[in-house]
Amino acid sequence: MADNVTSLFRSTAAHSPSMAALAREGGDGAGPVDFCIPCNPYFPTPEMFDDMAGKLRDIITYYPSSADTITAELCSLLQLPPQCVAMGNGSTELITWIDHLMVRESLAIPVPTFGRWTDQPMETGKRVDMFPLQESSGFALDLAQYAEFIRARGTRVAVICNPNNPDGGFLHKHAIVQFMDAMADLDLVVVDESFLEFADAEQEPSVVQEAMLRPNVIVLRSLGKNFGLHGIRFGYLVANPALARMVRSMLPKWNLNSFAEHVVFMLKDHGAEYAQSLQQVRKDRLEMAGALSALPGLTVYPSQGNFLFVRLPVGAEGTVVRDRLLTEHRILVRECGNKIGSSSRFLRLVVRPQTDVRRLVSGLEQVLYGTRRGAAVPELGNGTSYSSGTAAVDRLVGSTNGAGFTAVPQPQPVPQQVPQQMPQQVPQPVAAPMPAPVPVAPAPAPAPAPAPMPAPAPVPAAAAMAPTPAPAPQPTPTPMPFPSPVAPAATMVPPGPTPPGVPARGGLTAAQVRGTTGPVPGLAPAPATGWPAAQSWPNAAGA
Repeated sequence: MADNVTSLFRSTAAHSPSMAALAREGGDGAGPVDFCIPCNPYFPTPEMFDDMAGKLRDIITYYPSSADTITAELCSLLQLPPQCVAMGNGSTELITWIDHLMVRESLAIPVPTFGRWTDQPMETGKRVDMFPLQESSGFALDLAQYAEFIRARGTRVAVICNPNNPDGGFLHKHAIVQFMDAMADLDLVVVDESFLEFADAEQEPSVVQEAMLRPNVIVLRSLGKNFGLHGIRFGYLVANPALARMVRSMLPKWNLNSFAEHVVFMLKDHGAEYAQSLQQVRKDRLEMAGALSALPGLTVYPSQGNFLFVRLPVGAEGTVVRDRLLTEHRILVRECGNKIGSSSRFLRLVVRPQTDVRRLVSGLEQVLYGTRRGAAVPELGNGTSYSSGTAAVDRLVGSTNGAGFTAVPQPQPVPQQVPQQMPQQVPQPVAAPMPAPVPVAPAPAPAPAPAPMPAPAPVPAAAAMAPTPAPAPQPTPTPMPFPSPVAPAATMVPPGPTPPGVPARGGLTAAQVRGTTGPVPGLAPAPATGWPAAQSWPNAAGA
């Protein structure tokens, strides 16, 4: 497997090879320990799997019931009105139809996040306004700033993922309800609650009931993640009857398969086991976070999902760590270098039982700190370029500024500033073996880590130029700064669709957002203009 690991990851259209492909490559038919795909390891129970195995012939031989029949059973279980629900072949199918039916021009989404929320609209030529979550604030989403961002850009559709993927950031229910009310004039507000079943920060965190009463809100829920059955492909959305009916009318006749039907009709007899599985995942999350936090230089971010977002120590390259864990320890992890707003220094690790976590910690210790095969540091100049995992999106990002339209040649001053800063560091005599900088120019490579670097360890290489006084004035000439909250956006950019190749209403392009982890120039906390009870607006934690 060692010789083919890189080719496996490069040849797939997804972020990682399938478990089937890895099992075939392993030779023994057994896949690695999976810390990559975020599903529930405790559900279904062994008895439920035995039941499905015993009925496998009938399940795969005959057509399933209609989607209406399966949806009615699920709604009976969840106590939801069927006219407010649409079931899809995974949440990805529902995201696709939401984009086709309801996203007319533009969509706003905090990044990093689930890739389909950025890739899908770009594939259909929509403008994607990406709000960068800051590493310095633990990737927490400030809803007041996000709202000002949406107003400044004139975005028509807003998306929130709660908890967010990949960092697990959580927003309290009352904060999201206030946001929905403030965005009542938008075409659509989507709250993606795919991982909310694993949260324990609030007793009743879902906004499903509130969504059914509003004309422009959709809540997206997952079943495969919660039930540990990604391969079955089923999820659902909840909205007012008109929105739900619009999506249902476009879905194929048999978009739900017989496995999905069988599982849905089993659930009423296994509610206690399901609730127990969620409790165990929450307990494992705390223990796993503690075990990983003990590793020197590894940063673990708070999470309410069934995964943990971690930053590798300075000098560690995520793709190298991923490949070595797989080849040397048969452990599969999610390296996040292809997520917009993230970098290869970050991994998403799925919560698993403690036996597996001990194996993961042992593997990380050997890869990160062991000397048997050297440190997990890439060769000089081996930066990790962006790849969305979707060829159509890669072509868009490569040929445009990320807006999904034909690109206009970008101003040249920015690329010329990088070489002006780096030569100042080249003649410095002190250099640590930490080849972490992103610039690919070969000249600066011998001195990527000057002496001041250990102090701001959490800051990625892209922001490593900030500690020296010389680069301080450099961010100001950025050709497209974020607009000041004081000046109305309409005075800077005329209303209407953004011209091709121009960032939305003076904001950031996807290329500028990608990899951004430091403070964005001009993006200071903004007053919650026009918000209900602006003075009492909750912070990102909902307090």
